Amino acid sequence: MEIITGRIVKDAEIKKTKNGREFVAFTVVVNDSYKPKNGERQDTSNFYNCSYWISTNIAKALLKGSIVSVFGHIGINAYETKNGEFHAHLTFHCNSIKIIAKGKAGSAQTAELEEVGAEADTKDLPF
Repeated sequence: MEIITGRIVKDAEIKKTKNGREFVAFTVVVNDSYKPKNGERQDTSNFYNCSYWISTNIAKALLKGSIVSVFGHIGINAYETKNGEFHAHLTFHCNSIKIIAKGKAGSAQTAELEEVGAEADTKDLPF
């Protein structure tokens, strides 16, 4: 199991699969920087498209700007466009989510809000 900690780039959405199953979709960015031998600082950002299948109740707390730690499994989706171009993006299938700091100033949500999926029945997860 992997853990990533980053900032949510836009409010989470509740989506449905073709068979009607609901899940929470959101994107987390992890920023990093390093200084190579030439001395110039290099900044990098990795974006993870996250999905949480255990409960949709947490969606209202996953707001743009919130800092979260997500626990689960990293994957990659690769595809070819109609123009023949290849693209790929990182995915993260979350087993649990911890909100470290809330986003959107003035929101009624609190930083202590946390939902842990360890207690949920995960045998019907799609992965």
